[in-house]
Amino acid sequence: MSDPCILCVAITGSVPTKSANPNVPISIAEQIESTQEAFEAGASICHAHVRNDDETPSSDPDKFAALKEGLEKHCPGMIIQFSTGGRSGAGKARGGMLSLRPDMASLSVGSNNFPTRVYENPPDLVEWLASEMRQHEVVPEIEAFDLSHILQAIKHHQDGKLYGRLYVQFVMGVKNAMPADKAVFDFYVEQVKARAPDAAWCAAGIGPNQIVVNEWAIAAGGHTRAGLEDNVRLDRDTLAPSNAALIARAAKLCEKYERPVATWQQAREILGLRSVTF
Repeated sequence: MSDPCILCVAITGSVPTKSANPNVPISIAEQIESTQEAFEAGASICHAHVRNDDETPSSDPDKFAALKEGLEKHCPGMIIQFSTGGRSGAGKARGGMLSLRPDMASLSVGSNNFPTRVYENPPDLVEWLASEMRQHEVVPEIEAFDLSHILQAIKHHQDGKLYGRLYVQFVMGVKNAMPADKAVFDFYVEQVKARAPDAAWCAAGIGPNQIVVNEWAIAAGGHTRAGLEDNVRLDRDTLAPSNAALIARAAKLCEKYERPVATWQQAREILGLRSVTF
């Protein structure tokens, strides 16, 4: 293959703490430094959450603004993708940072079980988040934890409810949600290609499934995500030293399958994002 592969780094998330891996970046300064290292290792998208000083998740727009400013300075051209996930806030607070106009934002279009809770994405909230993204010209990355999420996202896009090019991410390996199953993965890819042939897609695996799903996605011609949000280890006995190490591991798989790692310019073109100049 010769088509570039977009690598997304999920730097922090809402769950991993320094007790699990001291290299998880929590403060804004730590997140900027960690993202810059991953950017230099090949990541062209930063999937970003923000935290409070006590490591609990936050949806504070001021924190997102500070992170965005730092990333634009230290990672020029990198695609900034904010999370609107339910672990960071409730209701419309989940989209309070969209007026900052990041390039992208995650969007879950349906509910499902998580390890210890229901991940609630009621239709009225999904509609509101999508409308905010349209208003501020933010391209959603659909986080699909189930087949129904993929089909619903395709329908939303066909109905004009989603801004920009449809981009669907399969999230596999969350306990109580969709496991990392190769037959299911292949079916997901088949369905996206058949039902939304102009869409782009990527895949993320949780925990030890990260490297497995990275390889499936790269081999199948899609894009992929790695980072300490999803997985804090290189293997059972070794903590990941950085987000950059997990991105470098995915980049080696791109080399194995003869796919160049997408530059930020190529990633913006593939995803139909606005161009930037310096």
